[in-house]
Amino acid sequence: MNTRPKLAQAFTVSNRTVLAIAVPMTLAYMTTPLLGLADTAIIGQYGDAAMLGGLAAGALVFDFVFSTLSFLRSGTTGLVAQALGAGDSGEEQAVFWRAFLIALVLGLAVALLAPLIATGGISFLGAEPEVNRALDTYVRIRLLGAPFTLINYAILGYLLGRGDGKTALALQFLLNGTNIAFSLVLGLHLGWNVAGVAWGTVGGELTAMLAGMAIVLSRFRTGPRVGLARIADMPAIGRMMSLNRDIMIRSFALIATFALFTRQGAQFGTVTLAANAVLMNFFMATAFFLDGFATAAEQLAGRAVGAGDRIAFRRTVRLCALWGFVLSGIATAALLGWGGDLIAFLTTAEDVRELAATFLPWAAFTAMSAVLAFEMDGVFIGATWSADMRNTMLLSLAAFAATMMALTPLLGNHGLWLALHIFLLLRGIGLAAMLPRRERATFAPGPASSEAI
Repeated sequence: MNTRPKLAQAFTVSNRTVLAIAVPMTLAYMTTPLLGLADTAIIGQYGDAAMLGGLAAGALVFDFVFSTLSFLRSGTTGLVAQALGAGDSGEEQAVFWRAFLIALVLGLAVALLAPLIATGGISFLGAEPEVNRALDTYVRIRLLGAPFTLINYAILGYLLGRGDGKTALALQFLLNGTNIAFSLVLGLHLGWNVAGVAWGTVGGELTAMLAGMAIVLSRFRTGPRVGLARIADMPAIGRMMSLNRDIMIRSFALIATFALFTRQGAQFGTVTLAANAVLMNFFMATAFFLDGFATAAEQLAGRAVGAGDRIAFRRTVRLCALWGFVLSGIATAALLGWGGDLIAFLTTAEDVRELAATFLPWAAFTAMSAVLAFEMDGVFIGATWSADMRNTMLLSLAAFAATMMALTPLLGNHGLWLALHIFLLLRGIGLAAMLPRRERATFAPGPASSEAI
């Protein structure tokens, strides 16, 4: 922001403030895997492996497309939080409507490109014709709901920017609950199988979007009227697009890292690939907790920047890091203690169990290696220092690729896991090293420069 409105006020960041955002969002993130389990259970009732494989492959295609577009959520959170901190309720509304319009345009484009995206997924997978047909059906139908999905990202970003974790949690419960209900009725009761599950997801997204828009619009009625001229402010739109571009590049780099990890694991054989896949579930589970505190860091850091409140900013960084390290330590200890039982629950293959147990400590400590990366991502997104985050991610990806190639010939799969830890640590330490300089520039006396923010 180039200026800070006069309404900007200091605010207090406490443990309660952090937990009020982090706990609801952790619960919301934890509901997401239930969708995959429910869809798998529904299609599993048909006893058709091709349907199940097509569903799984179609979900991967969908996740790849929309993980790269998730900037609409995080970018909106940071900008709304800054407007909240600055006491500029008109700008909060304007940020939402800009995000809404971007979501609508991108969503319509994705829906129109659904046949092409489905064809690309089929070409990449190279599976049997029955699997390809199920994949094609799932992707073509589910991407018709792309506008609803992306508008939900904008709604969620607005609510989190306001620090309203409870409403965000309620909408996530509504989305996932209606998704499962529709999928059960259409996919199983009416016998539409994969098409029913896909339409069920579209129905859930539409329901959540309508509810979310009703909530947002009701809040806007009590605020100032925002004209089209302010929403269409080109410097503000340019700033949002620049922020979103950087976050998208960051997301691409993150996806590429895990794709390289999976590909290299496959080079060690099927058993190693399976063992790594089992262990990566542990990392993804701990990510739910870390994401909750990263979201808290986004909102509170952005609000502090908007308010010009250096004390609140520092307390945000300190408290989110403290809670992150505490929970990651608990998660690591739990995995070291009960990881063997979890491995046995996830797979019945004895060779996979044995190998996964060998590499369990590597997976258990990913929570500790990743905690600073998650928190710093939240801080930098909230403060809209997206270029630093993008550059650090690209450098960390390059370091991962280099260390993977150097270590795996010497250490095998141990080297691969070590390279992943190096990647996670470099992300967190790199951003933390930049933090003092960015803080000084942003909270210097007088208006902060647009470059600093």
